[in-house]
Amino acid sequence: MYYLDKNIKNLDRIFDQNKREGYLRLDLNENPEGLPQEFIDKVLKDITPEFVAQYPETLEFTEVLAEYLGTDISHICLTNGSSEGIRHIIEAFTSPNGRIVGVTPTYAMFEVYPKMYGRNYVPVHYTEELQMPIENIIKELTSDTELLILLNPNNPMGNTYTDEEFKRLFEAAKANEITILVDEAYMYFYPHSFIDYALRHEHIFITRTFSKLFSLAGCRLGYVVGWPEGIKMVQKLCTPHNVNAFAMKFAKEIIKTPGMIDELVRVQKEGKDWLIDSLQKHRYDFNAKEGNFIFIKPKIDANILVEKMRQEGILIKAYQGIGVLGNCLRITTGGINPMKRFAEALYKLDFER
Repeated sequence: MYYLDKNIKNLDRIFDQNKREGYLRLDLNENPEGLPQEFIDKVLKDITPEFVAQYPETLEFTEVLAEYLGTDISHICLTNGSSEGIRHIIEAFTSPNGRIVGVTPTYAMFEVYPKMYGRNYVPVHYTEELQMPIENIIKELTSDTELLILLNPNNPMGNTYTDEEFKRLFEAAKANEITILVDEAYMYFYPHSFIDYALRHEHIFITRTFSKLFSLAGCRLGYVVGWPEGIKMVQKLCTPHNVNAFAMKFAKEIIKTPGMIDELVRVQKEGKDWLIDSLQKHRYDFNAKEGNFIFIKPKIDANILVEKMRQEGILIKAYQGIGVLGNCLRITTGGINPMKRFAEALYKLDFER
């Protein structure tokens, strides 16, 4: 007989199919300016018909990445964006109705995947002051919990964990035999990683992406770092040839080009610092912690301002109920030029007519 998984039938998903070409895109945490055109041109010169025609080969890039991370390839699984790695960790290391603890608000897929697979996601809420006391997480780490999901920094809140806080979370999870997934998609905007835990201990994974600082969201490339046996389990769930050859080519060149990563960090930090200073001068309330994004409390309704911005050719997002900020904007930060364009539009549009 015909069958449809009830978890899929009852799953609510949002698919944004809006055309974004020609807009200043500050809505999805991409790099609004992307990689330098001369760098793109240089990499594309090496693309041959044979390169395009053959299935992607992952060994060379995995070795380059392993050297960059200071490990070996047994600790790495390449994925189609970090979201694929997150999905497979949830599939492999939790059971039907299994208990997953994570913070909220968070990256949407951390709550979507548990619903998709019939898991029980237990959200730990931020305080009104937009803080995340780790005691609130630890008290949810019960013996029947199977997975703890952390983000360092968190999207969209921007908070991070100190070494002492993470050590306490790690010890509490280990005591209850809970696997830990730490998403470090925004680690380069806050260069303090917990990757050493994933390289030295079992039942802890780090997920990362090349979509954010590395500016390869259109190519889809991420990876999982963990202990070798755990990595094997994630790899078993990956489809054959799941990683894009163009993505690996660009990522390899970014890693191997001296000073390029530092320059990408510098440009983003310069723009974010400029915007923070400008918002302070214009007396806006905002939340600007780590990551390439900022919450801003507008003077008018956030949803109305989002639409006004769209008409100006700028894409941003509205969030509801963000603690003391209430209904607010979330914008992606980038270099100074896109930040100046956004700020100019904000100060022009954010008032009652």
